[in-house]
Amino acid sequence: MGSAVRSVVILMAEDDEDDVVLVRDSFQMTKLLNELHVVEDGVELLDYLKHRGAHSDPVRSPRPDIILLDLNMPRMDGREALKEIKADPDLRSIPVVILTTSETHTDISRSYHDGANCFITKPVTFQSMCEVVAKLGEFWFQIVKLPNV
Repeated sequence: MGSAVRSVVILMAEDDEDDVVLVRDSFQMTKLLNELHVVEDGVELLDYLKHRGAHSDPVRSPRPDIILLDLNMPRMDGREALKEIKADPDLRSIPVVILTTSETHTDISRSYHDGANCFITKPVTFQSMCEVVAKLGEFWFQIVKLPNV
């Protein structure tokens, strides 16, 4: 007897609308049929994860299976949000993929130290982003067993 397959819920924390469009289009182009939710900064990310304010309805803000996290955002940056996520016993099992423009050794080392599962520097072209998304999809949604899927 086969079990029902549900789409993977992806939560992207990104303040740059162009990057959001690039990732959405890449998901469509690579035919990754997953549910993508977007928040604009670390404060909204934590509101989403803890079902506060505009994200209080768990049906409209379902628990993500994976988080794509930009480091450089207003109000609360991704570095601080990552620390809070990994310090919370209810959230720490959610894999966090850093997807950022940074290439600094400090950001890479700090992200892994603070609990990131993966660090990717954002590609600048649509074709490159499609390649990254396809590889992310293959690895995170086909090879890896996620805790809630």
